[in-house]
Amino acid sequence: MSTTENSTPPRQDGSRAERIVRVLTGAFAPETLAVHDESHRHVGHGGWREGGETHYDVTIVSRDFAALSRVERHRRINTLLAPEFETGLHALALTALTPEEAARRAG
Repeated sequence: MSTTENSTPPRQDGSRAERIVRVLTGAFAPETLAVHDESHRHVGHGGWREGGETHYDVTIVSRDFAALSRVERHRRINTLLAPEFETGLHALALTALTPEEAARRAG
């Protein structure tokens, strides 16, 4: 891939999704973790870049969230992923649940 004004050169430590999985797995030992690149749904919108890897949907289920509010869960995740935001990640749609919350949602 050639670098253009609207793209970021590829990094040598894996795709953004792989890095997100590594960081969140290391921090929260999740029971469930799904990371989906949704960049294709945001073509032409703010933050979108050629090559994608700008908009993600992340669902994570971890016991580590038990004592944390929804806001605090999101803050911790965003803090951990700050290097990704600094290098082109534009938006995260986050669902961060305890196993009990996930079970209730599954019904």
